[in-house]
Amino acid sequence: MEDLFASLRSRTVLAEGAVWLPGFAWPDAPALHQAIADVSAVAPFRYFHTRMGAMSAAMTSCGACGWTADPSGYRYTRTDPETGEPWPAMPDVLRHLAIRAASEAGYDGFDPASCLINRYAPGAGMGLHQDRGEGRPEAPVVSVSLGIPARFAFGGTSRSDPKRVIELLEGDVVVWGGASRFAWHGVSRIRETFHPQTGAMRYNLTFRAINAALFRP
Repeated sequence: MEDLFASLRSRTVLAEGAVWLPGFAWPDAPALHQAIADVSAVAPFRYFHTRMGAMSAAMTSCGACGWTADPSGYRYTRTDPETGEPWPAMPDVLRHLAIRAASEAGYDGFDPASCLINRYAPGAGMGLHQDRGEGRPEAPVVSVSLGIPARFAFGGTSRSDPKRVIELLEGDVVVWGGASRFAWHGVSRIRETFHPQTGAMRYNLTFRAINAALFRP
């Protein structure tokens, strides 16, 4: 039924340079869920603490670097601060999906250095923010949704710009770059519901190309 419903929704331009691809990753969903399990077995999910307090979504990463945060700010590191070991390599199924989705949205040649994996329990969310610390403004961001639905707000390059809110389902992909590369975006608090694969959880995969000169140890 989910696959049928996805087929009734169509590719949508959210703004200049930003494209919503409903159901694009749905055929790969079982392999994507397995990849998340494999990555988190090596680099477990954790809640980062920023100067604003603990983040409500649990996180892990894979690839050449991973996203980390503490009260001094956030950065991309070559190693997992909890283990001191390199982040797990990005599984091929994740890398290939990100490249295909970017190409479908008009961004050929995308080479993701990192995949940030967020796990949202009911009540968790992600406030409005911009992705600005990657040092590769010419490359898009690719975001993949899995599990229970989420309400995603996508605006302009000013925080006060009007926001478009869409409901993301299992397998939906959003790609933004170009004029929308620094668009403000966020996720409303997750409503309690159920998904046969993830239970009450929603997962998000965010792929970014990152300037290697910015990698920390």
